[in-house]
Amino acid sequence: MLLLRCPLPLLLLLLPLGSRPQKLPTRDEELFQMQIRDKAFFHDSSVIPDGAEISSYLFRDTPKRYFFVVEEDNTPLAVTVTPCDAPLEWKLSVQELPEETSGEGSGDSEPLEQQKQQITNEEGTELFSYKGNDVEYFVSSSSPSGLYQLDLLSTEKDTHFKVYATTTPESDQPYPELPYDPRIDVTSLGRTTVTLAWKPSPTASLLRQPIQYCIVINKEHNFKSLCAVEAKLSSDDAFMMAPKPGLDFSPFDFAHFGFPADNNSGKERGFLKSSKFGRQMSPKPRVDLHRVCIGNKNIFTVSDLKPDTQYYFDMFAVNTNTNMSTAYVGTFARTKEEAKQKTVELKDGKVTDVFIKRKGAKFLRFAPVSSHQKVTFSVHSCLDAVQIQVRRDGKLLLSQSVEGVRQFQLRGKAKAKYLIRLKGSKKGASMLKILATTRPNKQSFPSLPEDTRIKAFDKLRTCSSVTVAWLGTQERNKFCIYKREVDDNYNEEQKKREQNQCLGPDTRKKSEKVLCKYFHSQNIQKAVTTETIRGLQPGKSYLLDVYVIGHGGHSVKYQSKLVKTRKFC
Repeated sequence: MLLLRCPLPLLLLLLPLGSRPQKLPTRDEELFQMQIRDKAFFHDSSVIPDGAEISSYLFRDTPKRYFFVVEEDNTPLAVTVTPCDAPLEWKLSVQELPEETSGEGSGDSEPLEQQKQQITNEEGTELFSYKGNDVEYFVSSSSPSGLYQLDLLSTEKDTHFKVYATTTPESDQPYPELPYDPRIDVTSLGRTTVTLAWKPSPTASLLRQPIQYCIVINKEHNFKSLCAVEAKLSSDDAFMMAPKPGLDFSPFDFAHFGFPADNNSGKERGFLKSSKFGRQMSPKPRVDLHRVCIGNKNIFTVSDLKPDTQYYFDMFAVNTNTNMSTAYVGTFARTKEEAKQKTVELKDGKVTDVFIKRKGAKFLRFAPVSSHQKVTFSVHSCLDAVQIQVRRDGKLLLSQSVEGVRQFQLRGKAKAKYLIRLKGSKKGASMLKILATTRPNKQSFPSLPEDTRIKAFDKLRTCSSVTVAWLGTQERNKFCIYKREVDDNYNEEQKKREQNQCLGPDTRKKSEKVLCKYFHSQNIQKAVTTETIRGLQPGKSYLLDVYVIGHGGHSVKYQSKLVKTRKFC
C-alpha cells in the first residue's frame, strides 16, 4: 500500500500503459524522508505524501484537487484537513484504478490520454464531506484500494489550509496528545501581567517525544489551530524565540500591547520573516496578536499587557520532530484595572465577559440612562459557582450564589445606580458572562428550566442506542444534542474538568453532533422532550451534552450525562 509522493504527470505515467497491469512502486523510506524534509518538493503539487503535513493556498471560489493512491485493500487510512483563516468545503472520494488500457501498439499515445480523462473527469465514490472551520478528519481502519481524490473549496475568501494523510495512523501519531485536563489555568492576574499554567502533554511525559509549547495572545478571540494563528500573523509578523533557561520574559518589547517595536528589535530577538511566493510584500498594519514558544515549561508569565483589558490565551503543544500541533482549550482573562478604576461599567443590553481570580472579587456598575420600572440581571457562570451581590444606591437588594445560568429581576427606581459585586470561587479562577437591562424583552440568554439534568432510560438501552429526556420551557428555543465516546473509567470528577460551560456547540466536532431541533410547550408540566440516539457501539460509554441556543445566539449547556450501551442483546 502507498500514498503517492510524485507530481500528477508522473503519477499518470506510473499508471499501466501496456496490455498488462503494472504494480505501483512501494515507498522508499530513505528517499521519502529526504523528500519531506525538502518542503519545496511538494510545493503546489497535486499529490499528497504519506505521513507528512502539507500546507497550501486556496483562492476564493476556485476548487483544488489532490490525489493519492491506496495500493492494497483493507489498508488503514487517516486524512486530516485543517482550515486556517476561513471555513472550507472539502470532500474525499475514491475511484478504481484502471488495470488495463484499450490501446494497442507500443507508440500509441491514446491510452494515456484516455486514462488522464478518466482520472480527472470521474468523480468516484464519495467517502466523506465537511463544511466549516473545525479541524476535521476522516479515519478508516480498512480502506479499499484505488485512486483517492480530495477536493477543497473556499467560498468566503482566499485562505490557507493544511492536509495530513497517512496509511499508518496507529504508529505515526504526529499530533501531540492532550492531557486529561486540557484547560489553561490563570494562576495569577495583575494590572500588566497574567501567569498561565497547564498540564503537560502525555506525548512528552510518557512517550518522551520532543514537545514545545507555544502561547498565543490576542484581544479578539480564541483560535482553534496554530494554522489559524499563522494565517492571522501573516508573513511579516513576529515569531518569538524561546527565552533563556530560568528566565521568563515579556513577548512585547514596546510600552503597550499592539504598538510596533524598534526597527532592530526583530533581529535581536531572532524574529523569522518571509515573503509568500517569493515576492516583496508591502508592510501591513501590526495585528494585536503574538505567539511565543517557551520550550517544555508548563508555566509562563505574560508581561507588559494593558490594564483593564481582556486578552485571549491559547496554548499549542508542538511536536518538534513533525512540526505538527494540537490545541489546548483556550481561556480569556481581563487584567486588573488601574487603581483609580474600581468598577466596570455595564451597558444596557450588552453581554460582558468577566474574569475573577481565585478568591478574588470584581465590581461592576450599572447606571440606566432612562427611568425604568424593573431591571434584569442575567448571569452565566462558565466554571464554578460565583457569589453575586446587587446594591441600589447603597441598599442591598440581592445576595445569591450562581451556578450555571440565573436571572434576577429587581424593582427599578428613577435615576438609580446599581453596584454589582462578584466574588470568585475558592477552588480556582472564575469566568462568567453578565447582562444588565431595563428592557424586559432584551434577553440574550435562553430561558432554562430549574432542572437542567439529562435523564437516561435504563430499560430502553440497547446495544446500539440509548433514550434520553430533558426539560424545556414555554419559550421556543433550539436544542442541539452531541455525543462523545469516552473510556469506561470516565467518572463524574473527569466531567468537572471538561471545557467551560460558556463554550457553545461551535467548539464541537461535526462528527459528535446527533441532531438539533426546536421545542417548547405552553404547559410547563408537559415541557419534556425525548430522543433516541442510535448508531452506538455495544458496551461503550458515551458523554451526552444538550445545548440550548437562545434568540440572541448565546448557548447554554445542560449538565452532561454519562451513558453506556448494553454489551449483550
